[in-house]
Amino acid sequence: MTKNILVVGADRGIANAICLQLQARDDRVIAACLGDGEGFTEGGVETIGGVDVTSGEAVHKLVEALAARNARLDWVLHVAGVLGLDTFGEIDYDDMRRQFEINTLGPLRVAEACAPFLDAGSKLGIVTSRVGSLGDNSSGGMYAYRVSKAGANMVALNLHHDLSKRGIAVVALHPGMVATDLTKDYPGNFNYIQPADAARGLIARMDELELASSGQFRHANGEQLLW
Repeated sequence: MTKNILVVGADRGIANAICLQLQARDDRVIAACLGDGEGFTEGGVETIGGVDVTSGEAVHKLVEALAARNARLDWVLHVAGVLGLDTFGEIDYDDMRRQFEINTLGPLRVAEACAPFLDAGSKLGIVTSRVGSLGDNSSGGMYAYRVSKAGANMVALNLHHDLSKRGIAVVALHPGMVATDLTKDYPGNFNYIQPADAARGLIARMDELELASSGQFRHANGEQLLW
C-alpha cells in the first residue's frame, strides 16, 4: 500500500538514501531539506527546501507547504542532526547549544508542527543515537552530542505518551555506525556501514512499527536499546 512520507533532513547521507529507497518502492515521498534539494537531481523525489529545524519560521513554512498540498502523512521520519566532538575541559558551550537546538529541539519542533497532518495509524520516527543512551554509556566524553541525543530520546518517549492517545506510533531509532560526513572524525575503529544499508534497516523498523510497539528505542538492525 502506497504511503505518504515526509523525511526531514534529507539533503544527503542516510535520509537521502531513505527517500530514494522509499520512492523506488512507489511510496509518495516529500524530502524536507536544509538546502534547495540539490541532492535529488534524479529520482523524482519531491523536495521542500529551506527547512532549518532550529527556526520556527522555517518550520512554519514547511507546514504551509504541506497544507498547500493538502497533505495527510502516514509517516514522518526526522533524520536531521549534527555531531560535534568535545572532551571534558574543552567544551564549547556555544557549539553545545547549537547541537541541542538541532538534535533535541529540532525533532520536537517538527513533530509538534506536523502533528495536524497525522491521523490514527500514522507513524513518527526520530533518528537519534545509541550515544544518547544513559544505560549504554560506558565511556563518557562527547558531552554535547551525548546530552543532545539523550534529550532527543526523551523527546521521542514524551511524544509517544502524547501521540499514542491519538493512535499515532512513535519510535526512537539508532542507525548504526554509518559512514557519512557526520562520522568522518569520530574516534575509534568501527565496522562502518553505508547509508543505503542504514536506510534499509530504518525503513524496516518503520514498516514494522505499530501502536503496540510504540515508545521503544530501536537499532536499525532490530535490536531494542536501553534508554
